[in-house]
Amino acid sequence: MAILAFDFGGSAVKYGIWNGQEITDKGKFTTPKTWDEMKASLFSVYEGISQNVEGVAFSAPGVVDVQKQMINGISAIPYIHKFNIFKELEELFNLPVAIENDANCAGIAEIYEGAAKGKKEVAFVVVGTGIGGAIFHNGQITKGAHLYGGEFGLMYLSEGETFSKLGTAVQMAWRYCERKGVEKETFSGEDVFTFAESGDELAIEEVNNFYEYLTQGLFSIQFSLDPEMIVLGGGVSAKKGLLDEINQRMKVKLDHFELHDFIPQIVTCEFKNDANLIGAAANFLASQN
Repeated sequence: MAILAFDFGGSAVKYGIWNGQEITDKGKFTTPKTWDEMKASLFSVYEGISQNVEGVAFSAPGVVDVQKQMINGISAIPYIHKFNIFKELEELFNLPVAIENDANCAGIAEIYEGAAKGKKEVAFVVVGTGIGGAIFHNGQITKGAHLYGGEFGLMYLSEGETFSKLGTAVQMAWRYCERKGVEKETFSGEDVFTFAESGDELAIEEVNNFYEYLTQGLFSIQFSLDPEMIVLGGGVSAKKGLLDEINQRMKVKLDHFELHDFIPQIVTCEFKNDANLIGAAANFLASQN
């Protein structure tokens, strides 16, 4: 079954074809400024496909309410919210459509064919500009009573600041820039890691803070949900030595609280940049059963 998958992002919309084994025919376009322009761009991609497509799958920001067929909450694409987006897209393509939250899609991909395949109790944590995530119970996504399940970034960690504000490499870089007295986009998280490795004391301090806050957040998730596995996604998940740093700090916390019954299993995601597209396709397939 060929499924056309789209991933809505604040700056770009990625797309590809799920052929049952992998994403092919990948591409992207700049996120349009209006809904009409978005629909035109989506349909243009569809018209350019040579193979028969049996459905269209979407990964989108915001709180996706499948029953009400709309996207609530807030996101970097405000015009996709608060109307029956499912119906409009089905009419646009004249095909069945499925939509799910982007972090949920990434988590679904890892459960479906990735790092958490075969696991039943999983927490998926996306570390980007902020923190997002998804919760899986008995192998199925659990959204909660108000569809906010997995919004780990809203957890308070320290002095009124949230996990999203403290536990990401992007925020680490912004703090470093602020303390240096330069524009916040001057240095990236990768830059700050490099500076720390070169002996920059301020960078060493901020990198240490990043690892400490990230581990604090993961510790709280582990002992709130008790998953078999925590899967880390987002760009920083590719950083060499990330898991070693987290595991060392996790052991200190376990020892401090005398928690020795098990060691949390923390892994990095498998699908990286294709995760949202694969998860959107897997969500579509599940919606048709």
